[in-house]
Amino acid sequence: MTGKDFLADGFEAERAQLRSVAYRMLGSVAEAEDAVQEAWLRLERSDVSEVRNLGAWLTTVVGRICLDQLRSRASRKEDPLPEEDGRVRLPDPVIGGLVALDPVQEILVADSVGLALMVVLETLSPAERVAFVLHDLFEVPFDAIADVLGRTSAATRQLASRARRRVQGATPAADTDTGRKQQVVEAFLAAARGGDFEALLTVLDPDVLARSDGGTLVPGVLRRGAAEVASQAITFARFAAEARLVLVNGSPGVVSYAEGRPLSVMSFTIHAGRITGLDILTDPTRLAALAPTP
Repeated sequence: MTGKDFLADGFEAERAQLRSVAYRMLGSVAEAEDAVQEAWLRLERSDVSEVRNLGAWLTTVVGRICLDQLRSRASRKEDPLPEEDGRVRLPDPVIGGLVALDPVQEILVADSVGLALMVVLETLSPAERVAFVLHDLFEVPFDAIADVLGRTSAATRQLASRARRRVQGATPAADTDTGRKQQVVEAFLAAARGGDFEALLTVLDPDVLARSDGGTLVPGVLRRGAAEVASQAITFARFAAEARLVLVNGSPGVVSYAEGRPLSVMSFTIHAGRITGLDILTDPTRLAALAPTP
């Protein structure tokens, strides 16, 4: 086996983990894959003969690549905050079947990082997001993260602590029983399809918040309150010829189709048996790349 073959095998053993790190950093499946590929190119160009832990080395490399990408976004201001000026930009959902995810999807949604949490991560500064993701989600030591950020270990601890407080304060409470959540989603779907307004009100929290991201051509929309969300759900259901229960970031959700193409992906936040949040991706460009065919 050549030295390059040895490196390639080592890299492939870490690829799924690296993709998981990059996805949580960037909120984009495609950009996460690009970051992982860039890490491979850097590995090829580097002398790692003295590296004792290739996985840790690659994780910090991916961290630097993602940090650069996040800073580039911030400088271009291409991505609004999730609710900035009424605009909505949702992270990419990871969609899988109800029975089992494929290995790639499984590593992306491990540790129950739901779409609601991914939305909160979008509100962090680049440095805060890197510090929080690497330390709190992947247990990377602060000294290694400090090297990524170009800061002291103490400053990195402060960044992670600040990010943790923001995440804990903004992440909505959610039920954890997958079977119960699926029952609530099924009840919502049946009521929307049947045009049953009253039944929708029973599964929607009175203060439910629905966010929809339609991409560059269709402005994102925020809707609050059970009555408004129920009305929109019934209207939207009329356009969908088919709706399929799926897992969205490891939690029961819905993909809707019209004329054989994906129309939306819905992710639900459910607390105390009621839907408190709906995150809806309707961007046709992203859906074409992310949603399975009917």
